[in-house]
Amino acid sequence: MRVLFCTWAWPSHLYALVPLAWACRARGHDVVVASQPALLDEIARTGLPGTAVGTDVDSVGLVRGYVLPSAADGPSAAAGPPAGGGPRTGGGPRALRMVLDNAESMTADLVDLVRGERVDLVVHDPTAMAGPIAAAAAGVPAVRHLYGTDLLLRARGPLTEALAPLAARHGASGFDPFGAATVDPTPTGLQVPTDYRRLPMRHVPYNGSSRGPRPAEGGGRPRVCVTWGHTMARLGPDRFLGARTAAALAAAGIQVVLAVSEAQLPLLDGVVPREVEVVVDTALDRVLPGCDLVVSHGGAGTVLTTLRHGLPLLLVPQLPDHAGHARRVAEAGAGEVLTRDEATPERLLEATRRLLPQDGPARAAARKLQAEMAAQPSPAEVAEQLEGYAGEGAGHL
Repeated sequence: MRVLFCTWAWPSHLYALVPLAWACRARGHDVVVASQPALLDEIARTGLPGTAVGTDVDSVGLVRGYVLPSAADGPSAAAGPPAGGGPRTGGGPRALRMVLDNAESMTADLVDLVRGERVDLVVHDPTAMAGPIAAAAAGVPAVRHLYGTDLLLRARGPLTEALAPLAARHGASGFDPFGAATVDPTPTGLQVPTDYRRLPMRHVPYNGSSRGPRPAEGGGRPRVCVTWGHTMARLGPDRFLGARTAAALAAAGIQVVLAVSEAQLPLLDGVVPREVEVVVDTALDRVLPGCDLVVSHGGAGTVLTTLRHGLPLLLVPQLPDHAGHARRVAEAGAGEVLTRDEATPERLLEATRRLLPQDGPARAAARKLQAEMAAQPSPAEVAEQLEGYAGEGAGHL
């Protein structure tokens, strides 16, 4: 079986696909990951075969355009629409533009690739709409692969309508952005009701290549991990709240480990005190053993990796999807959410102290979600299920 995995050039979206792609490869199937040229080096670091399709777009600029408004951005941002632009609520039009721009960039090359390589199945990121269009154009099935809670479910109609001209241009009759089934790595408590075929899958963390050491032993004191992922620092230094958050908690005597990338190190200068342990380029899955709480931005990968360890979360989202994941965590009782404006040192400390107790309700809720995740099928089992969706002729190598 030839399986094409597809995402646009955003590393965290690639990371979500890696465990299932490797599971398919381990079953003896041909696997290739297709994305825009900017992601090729990151694909290579996963050990999976990669190929470039389309051209790079200004994804950073597009994502920056729907950051949630904050008083910290100045009076005009807090008051409403920026000059010369639409509302800065992170809502539909701006996010939809990002989806459409990436689809326009990738679809033509992807259609040629799916047809030319006789691909049997396309597995795609839920926001990489070139995937299902190319699959429909070539007459093969497409399967969505979520990276967190399905936040696009309510946009199914508008998404289909907006993509219809692009699909028609490539002869993709019967195009459905939701495909034949959806792989869902979230625990039951974070899922939303759906009317489509769901393929539950246990979350196996892949947080990118890891070359940094594990943190030192904690010495028996409660330990908080602060991490701000990769996305927010890419949008601008002022969006990276990890340094000031770690400093605020450490000032109150809390043991803090701050997980950052090498590119984020300059953002720590003059902000993070020496008593904060800083780990660099260490996968989050290796940092969390020995921790009692994670304070973060609300990215799906961070949320799911944290819950896999049965830990509660304190989240400060600044993007709409981060806010959506954070809301589900709070509704499940596994953490708390602060807006950027609410995340003062005092509020951060108050929430941290509520969430730290081992016998507290947030820890119990996180452990419940951890158990739900462990009960779901492994990527290897889901890879076997995917074989039933492959197009005619599947099985050739």
